[in-house]
Formats: sequence, structure tokens, C-alpha cells
Amino acid sequence: MNWLAHAFLSEDHIDFKIGNILADPLKAKIWDDASIHMQNGMQTHVLIDSYTDSHEIVKLSKKRLREKGLLKPVIIDLTYDYFLTKNWDLYSTIPLDEFTQSFYEKANITLDYLPDDAKNVVKNLINRDLLNKYHTLEDLNTSFKRMDLRLSERLLKRESASEYFYDVQINIEELENDFLDFFPQLCEHTKKDLNQEKINHWKI
Repeated sequence: MNWLAHAFLSEDHIDFKIGNILADPLKAKIWDDASIHMQNGMQTHVLIDSYTDSHEIVKLSKKRLREKGLLKPVIIDLTYDYFLTKNWDLYSTIPLDEFTQSFYEKANITLDYLPDDAKNVVKNLINRDLLNKYHTLEDLNTSFKRMDLRLSERLLKRESASEYFYDVQINIEELENDFLDFFPQLCEHTKKDLNQEKINHWKI
């Protein structure tokens, strides 16, 4: 799952949400004086990724794209965030624009106490509105093209993210059905480790 899903699959506390997001770029390494909410958010991220990577529906989604490919996992992560954006009202009690705006406002305050590496990630997230990037298939294609700019020349000789857009397009209905089957299961699995009183933004 990508940025938006990790922000959503969190307790309603900004440190928890940021910890859930930062686990990937910081390789789940927490700093010494991080709050317990930040620590719990990172732990939840690891739980989400472990469940997602081993789930049969997600494996099926990857196979729909092509048999082999190093970029398949991240392509599915981004595509699932597109489906989450598209179907947001099925899962959230808060409209997407309101959810993301509230996140950015609160996240901006956390910059005062984040270490530099974490601060840079959160600043980029806010400045580029990265929770709100996948409203259309063209937006998704743009994210694939942006990914290509960060890939090594060696990897680009083998495959590019933008090459996958055709695979996503021709399998879009099946991939969305995969997501709609999978995401409620992910929510139920994640919910077991969260404070039930702090996930009132969840409909499921």
C-alpha cells in the first residue's frame, strides 16, 4: 500500500499517521525520542506491508500485470492508492479533501520536532500534496512517469514504471475488483492492533 492507505490505516493521531508513512523511507528505524504514537505507527506499517505482500489477492493483481517484473509491487501499491481514492467514500467517514487537508495542517506542526531525514520526507509529502495524487488514470500514469525519473539507468534498461500503464489499463476492472475484495480484509486485519476508539474515521 502507498501513502494514502497508510495514512488512512492509522489511529487518529498525527504522530501515528506520520510514523505509519515514515516506516518505508526510514526503513522502520525510529529515533530515540520519538513518541509512542510514532513508534506504534511504524509498527503498524510493517504489519500492513507483511499482510499485503503475502496476500493471495495481491499476488493475483501482480500476475495480472505480467509474469515477471521487479517493479510490479510498487505499481500495485500506486494502483491500489488510485482505487482507494476512487472508492474513498466506501471506507471513510471523512471526505478525502477534508482528511488530507487536516493531515497536512497537523503534519506541518510536527516538523518542529522531527529529525532532519524525517522532516524532509514530511515536507515533501505536504508540498507535493502526495496524499491526493490519484484522482484519474492519467494522474496514475503521471506517477509512473515520475517514478522513472528516480530509477537507475541499469533498471530502466530492463523495465520502466511507465511501461506498466498499458498493463494496468487493460486489466483495470479486474484490478479494481481485486482491491475491493482485499482492502476490507486488510482493514479487519489491521484493526486488531489498533485502539478501536481512535479509528472513528473508518466506516468498516
